[in-house]
Amino acid sequence: MIRNCFHALTLATLSITAFESGTAHAASETLDKIRELGKITFGYREASIPFAFIGADQKPTGLSLDLCGAIADKIRAELRRPTLATEYVAVDASNRIPLLQNGTIDIECGSTTNTAERQKQVAFSVATYVASPRWLVVDQSPITDLKQLDGQTIVVTQGSLNLAGAQKTIADHKLKVTIAQAKDHAESLLMLRTGRAAAWFEDDILVAGMVANAQDPKAFRMLAATYAPTYYGLMMRKQDPEFKALVDGAIREKMASGEFGRLYAKWFEQPIPPRGQNLQLPMSDAMKLRVASPSDALMP
Repeated sequence: MIRNCFHALTLATLSITAFESGTAHAASETLDKIRELGKITFGYREASIPFAFIGADQKPTGLSLDLCGAIADKIRAELRRPTLATEYVAVDASNRIPLLQNGTIDIECGSTTNTAERQKQVAFSVATYVASPRWLVVDQSPITDLKQLDGQTIVVTQGSLNLAGAQKTIADHKLKVTIAQAKDHAESLLMLRTGRAAAWFEDDILVAGMVANAQDPKAFRMLAATYAPTYYGLMMRKQDPEFKALVDGAIREKMASGEFGRLYAKWFEQPIPPRGQNLQLPMSDAMKLRVASPSDALMP
């Protein structure tokens, strides 16, 4: 009886506090959990450059961590808890969703693609990155346009989802192209560098990472054309629209103020730790559209 009375009193107190604060996020289960435990818990990837990885100081860093830092500030202001602690938990591709669902982490600050299938299990923030397959050629190549690939050999990494995309693009443009499949991204880049392929077709961020870590990164360039975009976002638990609104609000503010653009340049167009590589990947038109009109939609 005492326990039930205490529980009822606690709920009443929380309701009064929420009412008095007048905040739009008072009903959020995630915020209630954070308030009760006195900490925000972020999940991060250990080697997802430049979104989330371990920096030279052995602490998590990256674009997604910068955005999560802004979200933490928003939560502290929302709960009026300026000293609220932040905890970081390493996650991987297999456990990131279960650890989110069971409450181990409150947000996944990584590089997860927003898909219709994943939306059945979790919620996503507005897009934080738009990935798109791109054609990579050697810098000295005369190729500047897709039509110039007619009669050439191109390479796609074995097992890549972009094989179907390359086949469709070639068919749509009625090109006579031979498709070679390399065993991994390293071999795809090697085939391109040694002239066994005129172009490599793969997601821009993966291509940029391989080029940045190559011995001669300036020996390659991407063609301007982009295809079938996919959208990365920060993951949260489902059925907590109040918390999603807070997260989206923090990201929207960064985009509206121009700070997101500065963060993007910091991680994609400047030397980054731990090796000082520069991805040399300017913001795409598709990403610029999402910055101008933030959205979690799966279509352009």
